[in-house]
Amino acid sequence: MVNYERLDRSLAALADWLRAAPSMIILDEAHRMKLGASGTYGSACLALGPLARRRLILTGTPAPNGARDLENLLSFVWPGHGRRVVTNAVAGGDLAYASSVLRPLFTRTTKHELGLPPYEPRIRYVELPSLHREIYDALIGRYSARAEGSRDDFDALGKAMLRLLMAATSPALLAERASRYEPLSYQVPPLLPPQSDSLYALLRDLPRYELSPKYKETLSIVGENAAAGRKTLVWTTFVRSLTTMERMLASYRPAVVHGGTKDRNEQLRRFREDPDCLVLLSNPATLGEGISLHHVCHDAVYVDRDFMAGRFLQSIDRIHRLGLAPDTETRVTVLAASGTIDEVVALRMEEKLEFMGRILDDPSVQQLGDLVEEPSIAGGMDMADVRALLGHLDRAATTV
Repeated sequence: MVNYERLDRSLAALADWLRAAPSMIILDEAHRMKLGASGTYGSACLALGPLARRRLILTGTPAPNGARDLENLLSFVWPGHGRRVVTNAVAGGDLAYASSVLRPLFTRTTKHELGLPPYEPRIRYVELPSLHREIYDALIGRYSARAEGSRDDFDALGKAMLRLLMAATSPALLAERASRYEPLSYQVPPLLPPQSDSLYALLRDLPRYELSPKYKETLSIVGENAAAGRKTLVWTTFVRSLTTMERMLASYRPAVVHGGTKDRNEQLRRFREDPDCLVLLSNPATLGEGISLHHVCHDAVYVDRDFMAGRFLQSIDRIHRLGLAPDTETRVTVLAASGTIDEVVALRMEEKLEFMGRILDDPSVQQLGDLVEEPSIAGGMDMADVRALLGHLDRAATTV
C-alpha cells in the first residue's frame, strides 16, 4: 500500500516487486491520476500498470473534465487499448452510444440505486453593489473614469483567473494584508466612500463601504438554518474568505478547516458533537474527500466555485451519501455574482457534468449541471437589516 504522493519515489522498488510474482494493482480515488503521462501521479501509474497481471480503479468522478480523463484512466486499466476505445466511442458525439460501448469496462452504482433521498441543488444569483461592480469591471478591463488613474494596478491584479473568482466575492480579498490569513473587517454601519480617493485605494478599504453580497446571503442562510436547529457546511475556495466568515459568524461557534489548520480532527469533532457549533467553514481542496458529515449536516452553501467539477461532486458527497434516513432533506445552494466569472464557471460546470452524467448514464450527475435558479433570501435586506443582524451576532459572541 502506498499513497500517490510517494508513488514516484517508490517507482523502482514497486516495479521490482510487481515483476517478482503475479500481482494486481488497485487505484483508489483514481481520478488523482487523470492527467496521465503529463502528471507525476499519472506517469507513475501508467509505468507500473503493464507490470501487473490485473488492474482495477475506483473513483466516483472518472471524467470531471471530459473524455481526456477517461482516456488516461482506461489507458491504465487496459494498456495499449483503453485510450483508443474511449476515443472511438466519443468520436461521433453520441454520448448514449459512447456509454453503451464503454459500459462493459466499468460498473457504477448510482445514488438512486443506493436508495438515497433525492435533492434539488439550487443556484442564487446576487447583484454586486455599485462600488464592488466598478472595481470588478476595472479588473476585467472596463475602466470607469475613476479607474483610469489606477489602470496599471488593475491590469496586474486582473490577469489571474483565481483573482477574478476572489473579486466576485470581494475585491478586498486581493489586497495585501499583514498575513495571508488576515480576515476582512467590515464597518457597521458602512461609511460613505470618499470621492477624492482612487478606485484602487477604495478596493483596499472596500469592507468599510460595502458588505459583500455573498457574505450577506451566507449570513441569511446560516441564520435561518440555525433558527431551525440545522447545521450548515459553508464552502469557499479562499482561506481569507474562510477567516472573514469565521469572524462574521462567531456567534455560531464555527469550526474551520483549511490547509493550515493544525487541529483538523478537533474542529471536525466539534462540528459533529457540539450542539452550539452550527457552522463548518472549509474549502473543497482540503475537505472535499475522505470525511462523512451526513449524520449531522444536511445543508451546504458554496460561496464560490472554481472550474474543478470533480471537487464539486466530491464535496457534495460529504453530506449526501449512503446512510441517510429516507426522509432526510438535503439542501445544496450555490451563490454566484451576476455579470462575473461566476457565470462562466456555472456554464463550464454544466457542460462537464452533462458529459460525465451521460457517459456514465447517471442522472444524478447530470442534475448537478442543471442547477435550479431561486431568488436570493437576502435580497430584501437593507443595510439597517444587516446592521441589526451583525449587531445581534456580535452581542451573542460576547456572551458565549
